[in-house]
Amino acid sequence: MATAGITLEQAQAQLSTWIAASTAIAGGQEYEIWDGEMRRRLKRADLASVQKQVEFWDGKVKQLTPVSAGGRRRTRYVVPE
Repeated sequence: MATAGITLEQAQAQLSTWIAASTAIAGGQEYEIWDGEMRRRLKRADLASVQKQVEFWDGKVKQLTPVSAGGRRRTRYVVPE
């Protein structure tokens, strides 16, 4: 299952990358990340930005994970006319 061309495997890889960045920054280190288009150097001051990315990719992983494997169940509401 994919959303906007993103596969579960890609989302998991991104999540792992951003978690590693968060860990490095928390240790007071700089961290360099390649997002496929550009290289970014992140410093401790960018921790809030990294945390937002972790939350975003965690949401994508949960969205793409099948319900049978613990993913989010989608509910649709139909309003009668």
